[in-house]
Amino acid sequence: MGLFDKIKEKLSHEFIDIIEWLDYTEDTIAHRFERYQNEIKNNAKLIVREGQTAVFVNEGQLADVFGPGTYTLNTQNLPILTTLKGWKYGFDSPFKAEVYFVNTHLFTDEKWGTKNPITLSDERFGLVEIRAFGTYAFRIGDAGKFIKDIVGTDANFTNFEINEHLKSLIATRFTDTVGEAKLPIELYAANTTELSETCKEVMQPEFSSVGISLEKFFIENVSMPEELKKEIFEYSRIDKLDLDKLTKFKTAKAIEAAANNEGGTAGAGMGMGMGFALAQQMGAAMAKPQAHQPATQAATPPPMPAATQYYFALNNQQQGPVSFEQLQSLFASRTINRNSLIWKQGMSEWKALQELDELKPFLGGNTPPPLPAQ
Repeated sequence: MGLFDKIKEKLSHEFIDIIEWLDYTEDTIAHRFERYQNEIKNNAKLIVREGQTAVFVNEGQLADVFGPGTYTLNTQNLPILTTLKGWKYGFDSPFKAEVYFVNTHLFTDEKWGTKNPITLSDERFGLVEIRAFGTYAFRIGDAGKFIKDIVGTDANFTNFEINEHLKSLIATRFTDTVGEAKLPIELYAANTTELSETCKEVMQPEFSSVGISLEKFFIENVSMPEELKKEIFEYSRIDKLDLDKLTKFKTAKAIEAAANNEGGTAGAGMGMGMGFALAQQMGAAMAKPQAHQPATQAATPPPMPAATQYYFALNNQQQGPVSFEQLQSLFASRTINRNSLIWKQGMSEWKALQELDELKPFLGGNTPPPLPAQ
């Protein structure tokens, strides 16, 4: 064998004949094929396995992209690179190009959450704060765009590097979505499935803009302060109950509690019962005409005054009539407030609740009038 044959054989062994990537990790998204002091020669073999995409980059410019399969690298399989290199009649000498392998399998069970509370405005409870967290799944949908816009020159791009960006994107878009939804505050926790689907639709275009496909998005929990939870539960119970029945029920419970108080109201009740019996006897005796007094007709009490009935405005519609106690319950449950319009018999126009003297005790903070001068 001649000297030149030995040199040619040595050089042929130094050139790369097979380009492939065996991924032994679960968090690598993109890996640059190492070609230190090596070059790619004509008819070299490119092996792309299932769940991978190979991307050729020439001097910073995106070139050819290959899906799963085995390829012989020549001018027919490298049309874009051939144009960039100016290979009009093919090539024989080795060439240099960066080859990135992109992991395209599904990355699942990625965590997201709101770092800070989200402030929402609710018609009944005012400004409230909520937090949310959940999971999502993604895959690389456009390997070329992902390499160009996200990976850049990173030789080994991992899941951790992209997750911080995706979590910030998700938190921002989630905040915008729930803010625009304007749902009653209690429905956020009760409709996580529908809200998850809506958020996924909103976020998908931004993921796609950098070559990522958002496959799944789940909201696992929407949390709020305990005080707000208690108010929502109380409001829900009152909203489902008939206010008149609720008032009667509470009155019956108060009477029952008083009857069980042996040292107090129960004893007084017994005394009252004996007093009523004694009064009946005395009334019967007094009803008989005396010899020295003319008989008089027994007096009858006047009829009880009718309870005041109130009307109130809710969502620009007239509601009522309701009793004083029912109106007080509506105020306590925040169905109405100090600015709600109220009307009753005898008023010439509607007035705000806080302007009616008999309703001012609802507002609290009443103070007694000053003592008279000595």
